[in-house]
Amino acid sequence: MTFPKTIVASWIAAVLCTVGCTTLTPTKPIAPPHRSRTPQTNAVEEPTISLPEGDEGNEPQAVSKPGTSLQGVDENQTSSPQSERVVRGQSPRNWFAPINEPTAGSSDHWRRPMQVSGEPVTRGQSPGYGYPVSGGYAPQNGYYDSPVAQMVQNPLPEPPAAFPGVVPPGNAEPLMQPQVPLPPTVDFDVYVDETRTGRFMFGMGVNSDLGVTGQITIDERNFDWRRPPTSFQDVVNGTAWRGGGQGFRLEAQPGTQVQRYLVSFTQPYLYLGSVPTPFSLNLSGFFYNRNYFDWNEERLGGRAALGYRLTHDLSLSAALRAENVGISSIRVPIPELTDVVGDNSLFSGKTTLTHDTRDTPFAATEGHLIELSYEQVFGSFDYPRGEIDYRQYFLARERPDGSGRHTLAYSFRFGFTGPDTPIYENFFAGGFSTMRGFNFRGASPKNSGVIVGGEFQFLGSVEYMFPLTADDMLKGVVFCDYGTTEENIEIHANNYRVSPGMGLRISIPAMGPAPLALDLAVPVARAPGDNIQNFSFFFGFGR
Repeated sequence: MTFPKTIVASWIAAVLCTVGCTTLTPTKPIAPPHRSRTPQTNAVEEPTISLPEGDEGNEPQAVSKPGTSLQGVDENQTSSPQSERVVRGQSPRNWFAPINEPTAGSSDHWRRPMQVSGEPVTRGQSPGYGYPVSGGYAPQNGYYDSPVAQMVQNPLPEPPAAFPGVVPPGNAEPLMQPQVPLPPTVDFDVYVDETRTGRFMFGMGVNSDLGVTGQITIDERNFDWRRPPTSFQDVVNGTAWRGGGQGFRLEAQPGTQVQRYLVSFTQPYLYLGSVPTPFSLNLSGFFYNRNYFDWNEERLGGRAALGYRLTHDLSLSAALRAENVGISSIRVPIPELTDVVGDNSLFSGKTTLTHDTRDTPFAATEGHLIELSYEQVFGSFDYPRGEIDYRQYFLARERPDGSGRHTLAYSFRFGFTGPDTPIYENFFAGGFSTMRGFNFRGASPKNSGVIVGGEFQFLGSVEYMFPLTADDMLKGVVFCDYGTTEENIEIHANNYRVSPGMGLRISIPAMGPAPLALDLAVPVARAPGDNIQNFSFFFGFGR
């Protein structure tokens, strides 16, 4: 009796195993009648993967889209699927997921469009993530519709089912909405808030070149000379003299050694009717007074310049200058001074070509500035004048957020002027702005102890600046200034100066972007009679 019971038990176990395996076999669900529409697909040729030649009887296999089984292709077979083959490098599919389940990356549903930074908000649409409220939005095919991307079997997160054309996974084929083409033009609503365009600045400063100075500045970058105030209310609410996009600057710098007063007007774009042109216009008037050790100098004049922008970083300008120069209180009656005592009238025309690729005009860290200029002066004295100014900046390193920049910079200046040049128009060197380690104009030619300058100048500098604090408020700098100024257009080896040094740059937010510069330089090569000043300090962008 034991043997028949064993046979019966084995037979029952075999039946149960067969039923269990049949239950676990994945089958394709049948779509409901109301979702029998054919889904939209992309006309993309299915890629194939060829198996090694050593496997006989194996034909190239078609790789299905992600989320479907990978099956062999038989020309005589029309409906029954074969067993699934797993290709090396691809993960086997999930046996418990429906075969036709749409997955992210397939063309059986649309993915939500990703919002692009800086994308303008169109009329009637929301800048949020997803479809717009109104209909007619046609998503574009992206990376996941390419044949290469369709070979990737790694599943991506499923999109939510609340968007049009997407059916929850496990249901029938998705039902796509008809696509309505967008009109050729779309209206945009742009909302802007005007920033503050005017500044009133008041301050005081002291440096080794100019002494103690004060500063009062009114600067307006949205000036309009055609909009005078019609009432006191226009002045109160700030609409008077504003709105034309022009520049106006009124500056006063009284001081112990230097007094400077300036008024300037700039039209950045000249108009031909209502059409802007690449021409610009600048008009300025100035008064300047400087008490030098050997004479007093006073200048009163004006300047008109017309600029033309060739490209975004290349410009050409032509300027006319007219001024009266008065020389008085000479200390030593040398010929260079006695010939210019009194009033001198100067008129000139100057042409300048500028190529500027710097990231910022002040405290640049990248790019270069090349400026070529030629000026012809006539009046009380007739002479030509030519200058070349070249500055190059290299970004050595920075922090991931763009701060903490290390900058390597080098520059040189080259200039010449005619033999009829008056003493106050000569080239001079020495001081923070030209050659550190020397007194102001202390590295210039002399005559009987009087600094007379020269007709030729060549100056160069190499500088490396690096941050000392995390907030970039304190920076260190190492440098080497070199060059010479000669009475004639020639270079003498015994007049060549070299002055290495180091310093600090201290930024004070309450006093604006200009840093306080403290430099210590020691000349290692100098000319006889030069005036040495190892320590120099300057507030502003003087180099």
